[in-house]
Amino acid sequence: MTTIAPSKPTQLPPSTHPYAEVIHRLEAGGSMLPDTPENLMQIIGLYKAYAVPMDFYWRDLLYIAEQVFLEPLPAFKYFLPQEYLDLLNHYAGDEADLRIWRGYGTAHHELLAFMERGELKTKLPKIFHHLYHDRINMEFAEECMRAMFWHRNMGGELEPYMDSEEYRQNADRAIRAYFRNNPVMLGLYKLFPEVFLEQCRQSTMTSVLGLFWEVMAPVFFEMSDIYDEGGFKGVPDAMDFLVNGIFAIAGRPIYHRVNIGGEWIDIVPKSKGFTWLYEAAFPYVEAVFYRTSPFRGTKSYNAQAHEIPSDQNEFHYGILYADKFPVGSAGIPPTLLHQDMYHFLPQYLIDYYKQHCRGEDDMLIQLAVSFQRSMYNVTSAVIQAGRAAFYYPLDDPNPKHLLANRHYFEGQLNRFCNPKYGMDKTARLAMIQDQNYR
Repeated sequence: MTTIAPSKPTQLPPSTHPYAEVIHRLEAGGSMLPDTPENLMQIIGLYKAYAVPMDFYWRDLLYIAEQVFLEPLPAFKYFLPQEYLDLLNHYAGDEADLRIWRGYGTAHHELLAFMERGELKTKLPKIFHHLYHDRINMEFAEECMRAMFWHRNMGGELEPYMDSEEYRQNADRAIRAYFRNNPVMLGLYKLFPEVFLEQCRQSTMTSVLGLFWEVMAPVFFEMSDIYDEGGFKGVPDAMDFLVNGIFAIAGRPIYHRVNIGGEWIDIVPKSKGFTWLYEAAFPYVEAVFYRTSPFRGTKSYNAQAHEIPSDQNEFHYGILYADKFPVGSAGIPPTLLHQDMYHFLPQYLIDYYKQHCRGEDDMLIQLAVSFQRSMYNVTSAVIQAGRAAFYYPLDDPNPKHLLANRHYFEGQLNRFCNPKYGMDKTARLAMIQDQNYR
């Protein structure tokens, strides 16, 4: 396990970066989020609240990628069958390949209870809960997938593979098998092969995100258990746990297979050796935390309007920048996720919000602020993992190496300082340094 040890006093002069205090904290092995008991309580409470709907997200994403696949009218894709509720997580339970959470491998009991009775606290047929929108919001999960799919070419080997002849042949086999009893769809496939191939690529990305969250759900559950036991001394401890988790599971396989008539067809075989860190984790953070896209109706996509960057690399509409008011007005609508997390808040966080909220109607906004804090801690873990993987130890005695680390940290934080399109203001990195930001 990799441990981030606090560095010795550096031989470098103080940083002149606008976020010099944060830079120095990162150089000392800390997080972008200040180390306070209140911050630790907020981020762990949000990880727990996120883990429960995430347990549904990953199961349903794999169901969509493996079973629904190219269904033209997937009206019931959010109606998760028992087979996938019972599907054992590879990182939790006694049967786990690599056990992270000490809990069980099947769907979480809080999730099952909510699926049965919902906000209405009444057992009704699934269709009524669904139509009333009394359910887990899979639209959020699918929007994350589409962000990863749209912001392609962010490193790794899976992206070029999806454009390869081998992938096309695997996809062709799966498409023909899936529509073998549907001459109309086979005829359309013959006329518009690229349309079907692009949908297959989207299904592959759905599998990638499902496999990513299959790991993260037990990580967050375990962090909640450790906190309940008094195991985390501060925010850096929580960040270190994430960094250690990233390295422990970095090489886990990323793949895509489809079940057609009881036969499994590999579109992205495990034998290709694609790994969790490079094909799922890094692209997820880049696409979902930073980039995504402006929420429809709030920005003009007209090139002459100049309301969004012309370069996708400069997009800054991810969850780190998202509006905290429950209107879904920046990037991926976080309102959907916040509504999901609202049902699974631990009691200590509910009590905290009651103390600081302007009433229960304000709780979603406070939850959103805590979520931003928690995601900055996750981002800090990714930044520290990137530094450990590509740069130097924090206590390296060579000043040149320490300077390289500093340039890396400053480069990462520059993304929250850019005044173009209001990026510096929406990031709120300065605000989360203040405990009174609520």
